[in-house]
Parts: sequence; C-alpha cells; structure tokens
Amino acid sequence: MDLIPCLFLVNQQRSFYVVVLMTVLLFSSTCFLLPADGYDPLDPNGNLNIRWDVLQQNDGGTQDVRLTIVNYQLFRHVELPGWKLSWTWPGDEEPVIIDLLPGAPYNKQVANCCKGGVLSSMMQDPGKYLAAFQMHIGSASDSSVPRLPARFTLGLPGYTCGEPFKVPPTKFFEDQGRRRTQALATWNVTCSYSQFRASSAPTCCVSLSAFYNKTIVPCPKCSCACHGEDGAECVKPGKLPPVLQLEHNEPPKPVVQCSDHMCPIRVHWHVKLSYTQYWRVKITVTNLNYVKNYSEWNLVVLHPNLRSVTQVFSFNYKPLNVYGNINDTGMFYGIQYYNDVLLQTGESGNVQTEMLLHKDPGIFTFKEGWAFPRKISFNGEECVMPSPDDYPRLPNTARFDAQAASSIIILLLVLLLTVTVFIVNGFFPATLCNR
Repeated sequence: MDLIPCLFLVNQQRSFYVVVLMTVLLFSSTCFLLPADGYDPLDPNGNLNIRWDVLQQNDGGTQDVRLTIVNYQLFRHVELPGWKLSWTWPGDEEPVIIDLLPGAPYNKQVANCCKGGVLSSMMQDPGKYLAAFQMHIGSASDSSVPRLPARFTLGLPGYTCGEPFKVPPTKFFEDQGRRRTQALATWNVTCSYSQFRASSAPTCCVSLSAFYNKTIVPCPKCSCACHGEDGAECVKPGKLPPVLQLEHNEPPKPVVQCSDHMCPIRVHWHVKLSYTQYWRVKITVTNLNYVKNYSEWNLVVLHPNLRSVTQVFSFNYKPLNVYGNINDTGMFYGIQYYNDVLLQTGESGNVQTEMLLHKDPGIFTFKEGWAFPRKISFNGEECVMPSPDDYPRLPNTARFDAQAASSIIILLLVLLLTVTVFIVNGFFPATLCNR
C-alpha cells in the first residue's frame, strides 16, 4: 500500500474517532445541565397576577383604582409575613403597600381584603387565593389622567414581575350576581417564580425505605448545606436553641437540627405493605426547623401509580392533571384544624399519612426502585432525592444489580481509555494499513 493513501486513511480515521469522542462528551455534559428559569413542569401555567382596574374617572383628574393580586399557582402559596406590593410612579416615587390584617375596621375593608398578605394556592383553598384593595389617585403633572406606574415588585423571594400590559376591562358582579359592572380600563402584570432565585440551596430532602429491605436510605449528604461549613449553624438533637431575636415582619432564618443533610424539612417515603391487589405507602413529613411552623403546608408527589390511588388516610389529596389524561401527580395537604399546621421541630413536629394504591397490571413492580417517587416538592420547593443507585432493592436482585452495574461501569471506562490510547498512538490506522 502506498504511503500517501495510508497517511490519508490514518488522518481520516483519527478524525472520525475524535469526533465520536467529542460528541459523547458533549452529550454527557449536557445531560447534567438544569434549567435556571422559572418554569415548573408540574405547574406550567402557574404565576401571580397583579390586576390594575380603573373603576371611575373623577372630576379634577383623579381616579378610583382597584388592585387585585391573584395566585394562579396550583400548589405554591404565599406565607407570612406576606406580600409587599410596590411600584414606581412616573416621577420616580415608590410606594410600598401591605395588606391589612383580618379584623380591620369595616370602613377600611373592600371585598377580598384584609388577609395579612397571605395567599392560598388555587387547589388548596380556592376561597383565599386572591387579595384586593382600592386607591384614590391623582396626577402630579398637568395631565388630566394619571399615568400607569411601572417596575412592579411583590417583595417575595423568587418572584420577578414583568411590565404592565393592557387587557379587556374586567367585569364585576355585584348584589349577589344580579348586577354587572365593568372597569373603564384594565392592565395586568404577570409575576413568575424561580426556586433558583428564591434560594441558592434546597430546603427539603427525601429519605426512603421499604418492607423488603432493611436498608434505610437517608437524605443525600449536604442536600441543603454541609454540617460544619461556614454559615451552616445548627442545634444538636436533644438540645434547645439559644434565645433568638427575630426580625419584625421578616421571615426568620432557619435554625435546623444538626444532620448530614442540614435541611429544614425531611420527607420519608416508606413502602409499607404488599397485598394481592394493592400496596401501601406511608409518608412522614418532619419539620427540623426550630423557628418556624408551616401553616397550610402541602406536598406534591410525582409517581406513575398515583392514577390508581384508592384511599388516603389523615391527609387531603387532589390529583394534578396538568397534562390531560396523564394522572401521575398529586397534592397532599393537611385537614383543617387537625394537621394543617406543621409545628416546629420536636415531638409534634411531624405529620404523616398512609395511602392505598391499586397494583396496575402491566406497570406495577417492586423491581428497580419503581415503587419510589420520581419527584417530591414541599410548599412548591423541589426536594433533593437520593440517587436511584441507592434505592432499596429486592433481596434477590440487590447483589446482582450492584455487581452488574459496577462491572458495566468499569468495562465502559476501560473501553474508553483503550480507544483513547489507540487513537493517540495511531494503533488502529496502522493495523489497517498493514493489512
């Protein structure tokens, strides 16, 4: 064989192998990239909406305006200390509006007011997911019509608001629905939530166990912080935290119980029993935060067998059918006046439920960790899950699966290293040329 064609073959094959390796490395690196925007696949259309309704144009260039904040999120709600609405007027004045508390004087109330800034989610309490107040405004300039403000903010971590846009005027029903009125003009402001913007670290984690395996899989280490690192303060189990000076109208910083995961909330999923046609799961939510009670908490779970939930004990349950007929996501929340408040860490700092699910033919199995949830979120914050490699396995498959997985990984690494060495030294092309 001539030297020039052989060199051409060497370069061509070497380039081919390099391209293949670069493609594999690029694909593997992109698999670990996480979206940083505010999109939540479990609530793709969820947002907080600010509605600006001009109710009346008065003499002297003043207006009567009603503002309404509507929580269109399925499960994420607004907790105390509540929203603090602000905006910027054309003259750069910036007001801050806070909601009145329940029980405010009657002459200061309007419909849907006075909730202390707290908003429920649409699914959990449809009667408390919006708030409203009215203003009488004028223009500081010679213009007879007040100009619309800009740069709205809610004063809530993680929320970002867009610019106002005009929509069809809002219609109101009064006098028990017998009379209908309409706003003169309406603008909307959409505010979206991002867990990444709200906190740089997660706030909850998941541990797992099953009746068929003695192993209890704990929350992954350093899920929310690392024990002992700077700024990660905690209290040892059995001891009381020091006296704390809490800020007025500001959410307290978590003071958590010392653990390997350092999360304020731990969710434990236990596969409890297996019957002929059904299987049983126990869920325990534990509050490890010494300075916060969680009112109207909720838990969202993604699992393919939730489409066949037969019974849920001690919790309320609602399916979240956000993708039509795909019924694999549900929301658990407490029963009012019974367990709708998750108390701070201690003997009463947990809530638990059990649920019965039907074994759907064709999909149900205890193998390969299928019985464990795909995703869990607490109060809208996604929890850190253990690695699927660590899930409790059936006794007759655990040893084989672990050995098989280790063998495959070692084989792939050796193969990749061998191919790389051959490419660098040109062994493959040289052999082909000699033939």
